[in-house]
Amino acid sequence: MLGGTRPTAVNLRWALDRMLRRAERACTAGEDLREAMIAEATAIWDEDRAMCDRIGELGASLIPAGSTVCTVCNAGALATGGIGTALAPVYTLHRAGQAPHVVVPETRPLLQGSRLTAWELTKAGVDCTLIGDGMIASRLRLGDIACVIVGADRIAANGDTANKIGTYGLALAARAHGIPFYVAAPSSTLDPATPDGAAIPIEQREAIEVSSWQGTRTAPVGMKVWNPAFDMTPAELITAIITDRGIFKPQELSQDSSLRSE
Repeated sequence: MLGGTRPTAVNLRWALDRMLRRAERACTAGEDLREAMIAEATAIWDEDRAMCDRIGELGASLIPAGSTVCTVCNAGALATGGIGTALAPVYTLHRAGQAPHVVVPETRPLLQGSRLTAWELTKAGVDCTLIGDGMIASRLRLGDIACVIVGADRIAANGDTANKIGTYGLALAARAHGIPFYVAAPSSTLDPATPDGAAIPIEQREAIEVSSWQGTRTAPVGMKVWNPAFDMTPAELITAIITDRGIFKPQELSQDSSLRSE
């Protein structure tokens, strides 16, 4: 039941499978099941924090000091057990006194960018600017954004990546303006069992998220609504993928056996 709540994200299933295997071992060995579950969950949390730190260290090497980056949705401390994935390099640079600036699209229709990312960065003291989703291409055209860094909910074997809706458009805009586009994700997000982006299931959300705003209907009654929660960014639009195990070109993922998540 829980595993079916987020069909696009592979991390949830990865963690649930790991917990299930630990429960089976505990039952077989006659261990206290509750203690075994707590220990395994704590281990996953500790590992996630370490992965976030490593992604931050590696990703920071790609961003010039004092530069501006753009992200989408929330891939920070609110979304992970540590300092985040896409925001991890930003926090690493901030802690080093290198003053990064982040451009944050609002991320419609649920506004995770404005409600979560902008709030989180502001609380952490990181300089950021909020923009509307429709302003992304115009903002990148100004020429002062050093790179785009986004998170991922699943990365297929060929490097195609599923992330929050709007990521694909941001990748296209980055390519059009010659801006590096990086994906930052833990190794648990890599899914070698999924050959490409076409095989990634995309979660469909309720129509009311688009047809209404804060409880007030903004679209005609009976209007058809298409509301995917995620989109797929083709590997050819991705400059590099930053993981806790290193920085890779998308095509390198299927060639390196060390990237197979356990």
